[in-house]
Amino acid sequence: MSTNLQTILSPISADMQSLNEVIRNRLSSEVALINQISGYIIEAGGKRIRPALLLLTAKAIANGKPLAHHLDMAAVVEFIHTATLLHDDVVDESDLRRGRATANAAFGNAASVLVGDFLYSRAFQMMVAPNELKIMQILADATNTIAEGEVLQLMNMHDPDVNEERYLQVIHYKTGKLFEASSALGALLAKSTPEQYAAAEAYGRHIGTAFQLIDDILDYTADAAQMGKNAGDDLREGKPTLPLIYLLDHGTQAQKKLVRGAIEQAEELPEDLFQQVYQAIMESDALAYTQAAAEREARLAEETLQCFPMNEAKQSLLDLCAYSLKRST
Repeated sequence: MSTNLQTILSPISADMQSLNEVIRNRLSSEVALINQISGYIIEAGGKRIRPALLLLTAKAIANGKPLAHHLDMAAVVEFIHTATLLHDDVVDESDLRRGRATANAAFGNAASVLVGDFLYSRAFQMMVAPNELKIMQILADATNTIAEGEVLQLMNMHDPDVNEERYLQVIHYKTGKLFEASSALGALLAKSTPEQYAAAEAYGRHIGTAFQLIDDILDYTADAAQMGKNAGDDLREGKPTLPLIYLLDHGTQAQKKLVRGAIEQAEELPEDLFQQVYQAIMESDALAYTQAAAEREARLAEETLQCFPMNEAKQSLLDLCAYSLKRST
């Protein structure tokens, strides 16, 4: 078992290289600013987990059979994901992503929103090429659900009464849904059985949730150099993530009062109060509770793969579950 991402993705390394070329070609526009911002985003890199998930699922189920349209659909998934990041950074007023200035910090909010719209529309141009209604249904549903998740998160901002169930719904909509769509598309392109298709959907949903829960932990334990964004950003934006919800449910009265105030007045939170919240998180079982929740999701993801044929791509999907829990970025 490997927890090194490069090793995990080795069965699709050639496809990932080809995917980079597809992304460059399909982002090309006659509008100079679109090319400039698109180039800026590509240079920022990123792990491209979602398209990798599509490619690994397709390869695992196809088990040596040839595939069609898998690279274009992997690029579509990456474009949708990148569009959500561009819009997220504007909404959150973020200034750092993947270790450098966000597109909105570098080019302004208006340009970022409009290029995000370009990415969405380019994705929809590309998804009709296979002439497969189910592909369009999966991606249209995912895009709509992600938008609902963004609005749900906006409604939860600065609300210390958000409970675990409401928070997990946001995770499923905002993060899990595109993971789910990615693995479902991989299964569809590989002409899976109904059982394999349902398993692929569930795998994506569970591993996507595990990834987000670990992100909640890394928001407190990783520095900007590791995460590529500022530590504590979620709290400073007033987002009640699972470690904070745990403290609100299980902390002392003093801790509950502190966290409620921090969530309600996040943008004006003095550094000393942020440090107090940080200390309360570190001294409690909040991170261990969140880790255990992520481990449950990763186990559920592993269990879904029993109906896949055993091959190197399936092993990579299994290894991705372990990676989701042990990563530091």
